[in-house]
Parts: sequence; structure tokens; C-alpha cells
Amino acid sequence: MWNSHVARGWRNGASLVLAVATAAAIGAPCAEAQDKWPSRRVTLVVPFGAGTVTDAMGRLIGDQLKDVFGQPFIIENRGGAGGVLGAGVVWKAAPDGYTLLMGGNTTHSASKALYKNVPYDPIKDFTPIARIGRYPSVLATNPQQPFKTVQEFVAYARANPGKLTCGHGNATGHITCETVKRKLGLDIVRLPYTSNPPGLTDLIANNIQIMVPDFLGGIPQIQAGKIVPLAAVMRERSPMLPDTPTFHETVIKDFEVAPWTSLIGPAGMPADIVKQLSDATGKILKDPEIAKKINAMGTELWYQPTAEFTEFVKADIAVWHAHAKIAGIEPQ
Repeated sequence: MWNSHVARGWRNGASLVLAVATAAAIGAPCAEAQDKWPSRRVTLVVPFGAGTVTDAMGRLIGDQLKDVFGQPFIIENRGGAGGVLGAGVVWKAAPDGYTLLMGGNTTHSASKALYKNVPYDPIKDFTPIARIGRYPSVLATNPQQPFKTVQEFVAYARANPGKLTCGHGNATGHITCETVKRKLGLDIVRLPYTSNPPGLTDLIANNIQIMVPDFLGGIPQIQAGKIVPLAAVMRERSPMLPDTPTFHETVIKDFEVAPWTSLIGPAGMPADIVKQLSDATGKILKDPEIAKKINAMGTELWYQPTAEFTEFVKADIAVWHAHAKIAGIEPQ
């Protein structure tokens, strides 16, 4: 009896071990499949409203990344506080590659120069993945205004202190408005917007007199005669507006702000996921059809992989803080 009990116990134990081993063998591929990134949808946070060039870029890049990785990249618009709110969502997210940011100069280079209560460190709290391009912009006015050139605008503003309003929906517009006021000694009221589209709507309606729209929204309105370009904010003239002079060549020598856009993740992302995303983005931007679509947004391609992009962000923070100092901006 004792031997039969032992034998039966041994057989039961062996069966249990075999069952566990079999389950583990069967389950191993499942666990491996679950661990492979991405196994579900990825959220791509756009820190501005719909209709902005950052939103359009996010949707274009997101669609392409979906095709590469076989999972949806869903746009989530989280505008407010100059992009800080949206960037904050990504800063707090798990660093697993499932929450990413369409970041840029507003969320990273300029944020600490413009706002007192930025909860994140733009370097330590994020993982730069890939720089995508830069956005040329232009100071524009309503055609009902009595000035049609930047020189005429300056003369009118000096003769009419406090009567003009400069709207802005991002760091580029903010810096430009304040630099123009300080450098040229103008009394102009600054009016912030959550993003550029509502400001552009007010400019077309003549509710504000000047602003810096991005090219995606601004170029069609310029072509339709609904707004008038005064001066480009980049150092060189834009091929899309070859007849519009720059600030540098007219009223403020050496003036240039160079807004940019990029793919960014939370700090601590796995290196292999970062490399997959960076490499995929680089390949996407080499596609002539994609490049054509990006250029049509008024955006200049400027790809940088992770290592180069990280160094660029570090250097660009100093550039935008210098802009803010020149403009006399105190963090608000």
C-alpha cells in the first residue's frame, strides 16, 4: 500500500510538473508577443488646438507611423499655457512608448523663459526622439489697416501708442510681439491665445491688428487677400513668400526666431523603442511624397536623430532664453 501511494504520488507530481512546463512553453510566445512594442495604440499628444501646423504635422506623422508599426497613433489635442499643459501630460506618462509628444520650441526651448510654473524640466524629464522640421512664420496684419509694409507699421504704431493689438498663440508670436515693442519702442497691447487659429480668425475679422500666424493657416489667407504679410521672422526670406522681407533686412537687424517641431517622449524610455521611432521617422521624411506634403504646410524638413536632437535642444534653450531677455519678457 505504501509503495502504491508513493508511486501514485510520484506520477501525480510528474504530471503536474509536465503540465506546468507545457503551459510555460505554450505561454512563452504569448508573453513575448505582449512585450513587443507596440502591441496596442499609441497616443500622440499635440499641445495645441486642431488646425495648427503642429496638429497637421502630428496627424501626418502619426498616420505614417501607424503604417510602419501596425498600430494606430491617435492624436490627442491638449492645448493651453503655451503648450505646457500638453507637454505635462507626456511628462507624467509611463515611459513605455505609448504616450508621445509633438513638441517644439514652445514646449521646450522657450517654456521656462515665458512661464513661472512650468512643472517639468525640458531636458531631464523627456526623451528627445527625432527632430522633424522648422516652421517659418511671418508678422501679418489686416488689409483694412492703413499700413502695408513693416516700415509703415512701425511709423503708424509710433504715431498711435496703445491703439494696436498684437495677438499670439505660441512662443514665436510671443517673442516677436515683445521684441518688436522693446527694440522699436512701440506701445502695443499683447493678446495671448491658446493657439494660432483663434488669433488668425480675429486678425481676419480685424479684431486684432497684427499677429504671427504659422504658414499652414497664414499662407492661404495671404493668397486670398484676407491678411497682409509685413515681415518674415526667419533670417532669410521664405521661398513661399519671396517678396516679403525679413525683420533682419528691414527694422531689426539680426532678428530671427526659428520655431521647430519634433517627436518627444517621457524620460526613461527604453532605448530600443526610441531607436525604432527615430529611425522610422527618418525614413518617413525621406519619402518624396511625404516631404512634398510637409513643405506644403510651410514647413522646412530638418531631421535629426536622437543624439543630435538631444544636443540641439540643450543649445536651443539658451537661444530662446536670450530672445526673451532681449524682449524684456519676465516669466508669467
